[in-house]
Amino acid sequence: MQQRIDQYTEEIKSVNPKNTEELEAFRIKYLGSKGIVKTLFEDFKMASSEDKRVLGKVLNEFKNLAEQKYQTLKETFDLQPVTTNSQLDLTLPGEGFQIGARHPLNLVRKEIIEIFKKLGFIVAEGPEIEDDWHNFSALNFPPEHPARDMQDTFFIKKDTEKGDIALRTHTSSVQVRMMENGQPPFRAIMPGRVYRDEAISARAQCCFHRRAGLYIEEHVSCADLKQTLFYFVQELFGEGTKVRFRPSYFPFTEPSAEMDISCTICKGEGCQMCKYSGWVEILGCGMVDPNVLENCEIDSKKYSGFAFGMGIERITNLKYQIKDLRLFSENDIRFLKQFQTELI
Repeated sequence: MQQRIDQYTEEIKSVNPKNTEELEAFRIKYLGSKGIVKTLFEDFKMASSEDKRVLGKVLNEFKNLAEQKYQTLKETFDLQPVTTNSQLDLTLPGEGFQIGARHPLNLVRKEIIEIFKKLGFIVAEGPEIEDDWHNFSALNFPPEHPARDMQDTFFIKKDTEKGDIALRTHTSSVQVRMMENGQPPFRAIMPGRVYRDEAISARAQCCFHRRAGLYIEEHVSCADLKQTLFYFVQELFGEGTKVRFRPSYFPFTEPSAEMDISCTICKGEGCQMCKYSGWVEILGCGMVDPNVLENCEIDSKKYSGFAFGMGIERITNLKYQIKDLRLFSENDIRFLKQFQTELI
């Protein structure tokens, strides 16, 4: 075995591959899974104890020699410049590479957060699987409210005694958790995914993104609500955007309103997005109902506040003039490439 090792050692020292193909042949011959080094180690197992003491060191030195020879040759070939005889045509243009970009929903999500941060709002998050208390009861939803119906809510577990478990239908449940675990003042927005059993169309999805907001402190009035949301719209859509408030109803606010803005797609002339009215509703809002404050053990006689909630898809539609919100979840590269100017 010693003679074989000496013979292979001389062969390795004299090897001089002329190209990468010959270098690969050298690697396979000596270092491959069925190569000479592997075979010698297999034979080494059959040697006597006395021979192993001598051959062990020699065999390891031979292995290191083969590996070092291969690595040295490989680095030499890697550093060699491309010659004019190469098959590569250096005059051809490069292939280029794809530049990543944020999803339009993430772009708008980030922009909304930055706007409200200027007003002192923090970001709060909560679970997407909620119990009946946080999703409905604490927010003043009566037992017969339509939102509790199976047609609107994805229930995971129906339990009349302990309370139902469902996918949250709004991020207002995070408001309840915040009020339960702290004391006013509160000033926060709650972004996240919500789920409702709705038919998918150009204007609706069963899984979409919402952003709720909450501000509770002493002496908060409806004027604070209107001014906050007016500032938000002007910052997001531009100073020329018109705003109007319409009376509405939500179980957890009183009084309640829906806020519309002038349609950014048709500029008020009428289109499918605004239902040819020139106005698009972007959020619901109102003063927090005293019952909600009391449910969270907050003194409704001392504190007041407002809450609002908006769909990110609807706002993104208006901001980027996208007429079909289904495009956000189809992952069509032709659609997403339009936002590559908005780099990560």
